[in-house]
This record gives sequence, C-alpha cells and structure tokens, in this order.
Amino acid sequence: MAISPVSISNPTTGGGSILERRRWRFQMAWYFLVPALIVVCGVLVPLAYLFVRAFEADLDQLNTLVFRARNLRLLGNTLLLAGGVLVVGSLVAFPLAWLTTRSDIAGKRLLTLVGVLPLAVPGYVMAYVLLATTGLRGTLALLFDLNLPRLSGFTGALAAMSLTTYPYLFLNLRAALLGLDPSLEESARSLGCTEGQVFRRVVLPQLRPAFLSGALLVGLHVLGDFGVVSLMRFETFSYALYLQYTAAYDRIYAAWLALMLIGVTLCLLVAEARLLRGRLYHRAGTGMRRRARPTHLGRWRFPAYAFAAAIGVVSLIMPLLTLAHWMTRRNINEGWSDLGAALWSSFSASAPAALLAATLALPLAYLGVRKPSPIARGLERISYLGYATPPLAFALALIFFTLKAIPALYQTLLLLITAYTLHYLAEAIGPVRSALYQTSPRLQEAARSLGWTPLRAFFKATFPLLRRGLVVSMAFVFLSAMKELPLTFLLSPIGFETLAMGTWGFANEGLFGAAAPYALLTMLFSGAFTALLLVNERHTGA
Repeated sequence: MAISPVSISNPTTGGGSILERRRWRFQMAWYFLVPALIVVCGVLVPLAYLFVRAFEADLDQLNTLVFRARNLRLLGNTLLLAGGVLVVGSLVAFPLAWLTTRSDIAGKRLLTLVGVLPLAVPGYVMAYVLLATTGLRGTLALLFDLNLPRLSGFTGALAAMSLTTYPYLFLNLRAALLGLDPSLEESARSLGCTEGQVFRRVVLPQLRPAFLSGALLVGLHVLGDFGVVSLMRFETFSYALYLQYTAAYDRIYAAWLALMLIGVTLCLLVAEARLLRGRLYHRAGTGMRRRARPTHLGRWRFPAYAFAAAIGVVSLIMPLLTLAHWMTRRNINEGWSDLGAALWSSFSASAPAALLAATLALPLAYLGVRKPSPIARGLERISYLGYATPPLAFALALIFFTLKAIPALYQTLLLLITAYTLHYLAEAIGPVRSALYQTSPRLQEAARSLGWTPLRAFFKATFPLLRRGLVVSMAFVFLSAMKELPLTFLLSPIGFETLAMGTWGFANEGLFGAAAPYALLTMLFSGAFTALLLVNERHTGA
C-alpha cells in the first residue's frame, strides 16, 4: 500500500505532517517578521529623511556647506581624538590584560576589577571629575595645595575618554589571551625563536580579532561622544553638530554634519571588517587546549603593582574622592527635590525603553537563530545600524522625520523612549540570541504536536527558557539609557531633566558642587551595569 508523503510523521518532532509543520513554521516566521520589519523601518526611515533634508540645498549652497575648511578641521580633530584614545587605551589595557592572564602576579581578581570597573564612570562624569580636580579652585588645589593647569581641549578630552573606554579593550584582550593555545608558542620556541619573536609573530597576530573588536567599540564611543568634548571645549563632529542645531539652528548644515559623522562611522566599520576578512585563528589539529604557564615577574613585580595602582587611583579612586569632596561643599538641604525628579525622569524613560527593546530583540534573535537566511541576517544587521549611528546624528534624523511626518510626536517622552529603544536594541539582541542557542527547537515542535497554535507553543515551551536572557537584555538597555546624554538632550520634552543632563548642565556652568549628587547617582547605576557584566562573565565561565 502506497503511503502519501503528506501523512508521514517525523518521530523526532512528535508527529504531524510535513506540510503542516512547514505551515506552522511559516506562521511563526511571519509572526516574528512583522515586528522585525517595524524595527527596520524605525531605523532606516529617519536616516533616509536625513539624506532628503541634507540634499534640499542647491548646488552653490551644497558646495559651500560640504567643502568648507571647518569641516576638514572637524574631521582632523575627530580622527585625532579617536586615534589618541585608541593608543592610550591600548597602552593601559594590554599590560593589565597580560598581567591578569599570563603572569604570576598576586591579586589578579583585584587587577581585573581595575580593568573593568571604570566602565562604571560615564565619559561626561570623568570629564567633570578632571575639571573639578585640576585648576586653581580644583580638588587638588583646595586639599593638597597642588596647582595643576586645568585640563581642557584635546588633552582633557583625550584623558577623559581614555580612562573610560580602555575597559572595552581590556575585556576583549583578556578573553583572547585566556583562549590562546600555548602549544603554538612552544612550537615557535622549539624552532629557535626568541621570546620577542614569539610575541610578535605568534601572540600578537592571534590577538588581532580581539583588538579590532575592542577598537571598534572605542571608536564608536569616541565618534558618538558629546558630553566629554563639550565639557572640554574640543570641537569634533558631534560637538559641532550640537552647536549648529541648537545655537545657529541651520538644519541643512546640521544634516550634512550628521551625514559626515555617519560616513566616518561607516568607514570605521568597513575597515574593521576588511582587516579580519579571510583570516583564521582557530586550531587546525586535535587535542586538548591548555593554559599557558604563568611568566615569573621577578624584579618587575613592583613596577607592575605601581602601574596597576596608578591606573586604579586615576580611574576609580580620584572620581570617588572628587565627588565626595564636592558633595561636602554643597548645602545639605539644597536641590534634593530636583535630584529626585531627575532620578524619576531617568527611570521613566529608561524602563519602558528596556522593556520595548527586549520585546523587539526577541523576534530579531528568533529569526536569526531559528530561521537563518539572508533576509534574517539583513534584518539583524540593519537593527545594529541604529547602534552604530552616532547618537546626535540619529537624534537629528528622528527630529527631521517627526517634524515632517508626525509633528505631534516631537519633544515627547514617547519619541525619547523610541530613540533609546532603536539605538540600544543591539545590546538587547545578544543575550536573547545566546538563550535561544541553548534552547532546543524540539520542545516547541513537541508542543505543536499536542495541537497548540504556533504562538501558544512558543510561549509555553520556549519563552520560559528565555527569561534569563530577556532579563539581562532589559538590564543592559536600562542601565545604558540611564546614562545616555546626546539623545536625551535633543529629544527630551521641555522641562525634562535626567541624571545625565543634570551632571552635564551643572558641570558645564562650573557648578561642581551642584553636579556632584547627579554624577554620584549616575555612577551608582553604571556600577550596577558593570557588576552585571562581571556576574554574566562568571556564569559563562570566561
């Protein structure tokens, strides 16, 4: 008796015809495709309108706006700052990463904290600390009679950005050093290579992916930064964009500055991808991977401790002491109601954004893991574009779009929440994707064999196993949005002030005592984010 293919049951899925399984899989893909397309439209449409707005200029005006000497100076300043931060950050991060992974130094956990905890200090808080510490009326002058020139301009921006971004390089380099196979180095030594040659020819090439990943994060932060460069009065594309929009209110030139900033960012992304193209760094043979034998420091132990202590003092202890000092110089009864209102404003915008970002990250991650295809990969890459776009440029694109298409949405809390969501969506996708990889698809197929609808099967069988990933996603977005400054400045409702805005506003006016409680609360929330990173690293066995 002939059996129709339609009636054949698959024992691994718990039954059901082939056509029926294909139908419910298509339904699941469709359910998740719609919110994914909404995300894509939310990212691409404002950026597309930014192009439309920029090309409203006629040819003469276009030539004047694009080819003016100021743009070349802004480009030079931006690239100079990005390159300087990368160099200084590397000089700090690599020695710390090597000490915590390849040396016999004691207290490696404490040194790891020195490499990671500066993530708890937002860039604009560090800029405020440097301004409040140096100068004739700075903390060093008042407490220790040590008059140092006030840091500002390129030097101040370089110091503030380097001290707050080197952990991105440290985390990547440390993970790479822990994963290196020492047999490659041993083979090089057996061929007569010196220690210096082994380091240059074997170790450094294997660290390239980790270094480029960390450098990309550092570059994106520098290109998108507004708080540090504005407090230090160093003109980059971001600072000029803010001044052009708020002071001169020349929207067309502001649009061109935003496009130039996006162009520099895209060049950075392309360069990072091309430098890694066609390179392999995994083992080609079999065998168990071993940890490298720790290097005996000997007489270099004390310089190593001095180096780590100096970094810890400058990046962690100095900010805390400076904030504590300026907290004591303010009126104890002054401004607490405003501080509470700023805390509530930060929470009221960040919490909904975190929930919405995790909700939208779920369909994008599901399509990428369960329905891998060029379309799914393209949708996920476009969602990352919102994160790669510098915040001020993205905010300006949303402003132009809402004023033209939905004027009632301009300067509303809903627009700010939307901006947070689309910008930080990339941070939410990763934990959800990891949770999906650890969840078997057979559970959902078995639930379908019981007669449940596709959505009910997903929420009953798969969704409960994704809760930890979703919680981590929400925590990441919430704490990132709490310290967000550029998007908040341009998109927040009138009279809406967050902790980040309070810190920047008072520090910008030189009112360091008034800025201290705002900066301290911002550091506490950022510290919670850093602690979450460390806990997540411990759970994943990094």
